[in-house]
Amino acid sequence: MSVFMDLNLSYTEDKSSLQRLIETAAQLGYSTVAINYTFELTKKKKEVPKPAQIKELFEQLPIVQGRSRPIRVLNRLTVVMSESSHFRSTAPEYRHFDILALQPTSEKLFHAACMTYDVDIICVIVTEKLPFHFKRGSVNGAIDRGVMFEISYAAAIRDSTMRRYTIANAVNLVERSKGKGMIISSAAERALELRGPYDITNLALLFGLTDQTAKEAVSSTCHSVVRHAETRRTGSGIVCTTKVCTETSDQQGAPVDADTCEAPAAKKHKTAASEGVTAEEGGAKATSAL
Repeated sequence: MSVFMDLNLSYTEDKSSLQRLIETAAQLGYSTVAINYTFELTKKKKEVPKPAQIKELFEQLPIVQGRSRPIRVLNRLTVVMSESSHFRSTAPEYRHFDILALQPTSEKLFHAACMTYDVDIICVIVTEKLPFHFKRGSVNGAIDRGVMFEISYAAAIRDSTMRRYTIANAVNLVERSKGKGMIISSAAERALELRGPYDITNLALLFGLTDQTAKEAVSSTCHSVVRHAETRRTGSGIVCTTKVCTETSDQQGAPVDADTCEAPAAKKHKTAASEGVTAEEGGAKATSAL
């Protein structure tokens, strides 16, 4: 059974509305959701918002429809970037969020987001005509780094003009990405704007996605975003181990080979004989001493 996710539920200060959003998502079968906080430096309020504590909203999280476990709720920050200085990857405020997203507003910033910035999601504008064209090199660069692109659909529900922009911009992206590295989220502000996972897969077909990539856009690709975010936050995607040994001699004075970390066979036999043990046991001791 697929695990469905909606990684963009718009934050509202109205706690009851936020509760209904999460409850409705659970009823529709979403196993994981992310509460999205949007940060835009061009507006008067220039402080990064602090995420709400989920325990303040629910004493007990709602159970996902068709499953026996409660819904998982993450926090996400989306930075609307109209200048390169608007995003500071090392900002301590960003650490409070599970997922980090960027919404670039120019072609130059879009390219930088794809190739350079350490984020999890790049948001595609859906409320207006794109001010630039996607370039395949930039799109593929982001996908190769594990950064995914997001199309949201709530704006298309609210307004017919935005519906045209949403479909046009999504089709443009699918043509460049060949359907890879895309997630579809709601960006819902109200519970009535949420749609079920299978409704979204049907919508994704209008964007040019195949049946398989449409389903992945609300399931496995979202899971890849969450894993990428966990790796980014820990900063330890790969752990390397190195075998260290003393090149000169072991504890019995036998010279040690730098490549194998073992004493020569003849020396092992001599050491073992002097201790009154078999050659095989002596070799084990020489190795364990390193």
